[in-house]
Amino acid sequence: MKKLTKEQKRDIRAIAAKKDRDIDFSDVPPVLDWRGAEIGKFYRPVKKPVTMRLDSDVIQWLKADGRGYQTKANWLLRHAMLHFTGESSPANRRRVRRTAKAAQQKRKA
Repeated sequence: MKKLTKEQKRDIRAIAAKKDRDIDFSDVPPVLDWRGAEIGKFYRPVKKPVTMRLDSDVIQWLKADGRGYQTKANWLLRHAMLHFTGESSPANRRRVRRTAKAAQQKRKA
């Protein structure tokens, strides 16, 4: 992704400073059909660097397709996590985390 220019950053700050009611949406058509909408399509969780010890054949398999083996490993782990936790999307994880924290707080009280 290209870095933003000074002008783009200035424009973003100006838009962010506006109140919702001051933004003119008259040129945007209303969305009446939401069947094609995708929940969490642009969800990007924070990445953290980690060190893992993996079997050499697993690493070989991950690297077999070329670049992006870490992304592939993350994708596989995410799908395993969602399968084992019974979640359908990353957005649900935030709700589950909140309820888990609430349960912990109740146990402490």
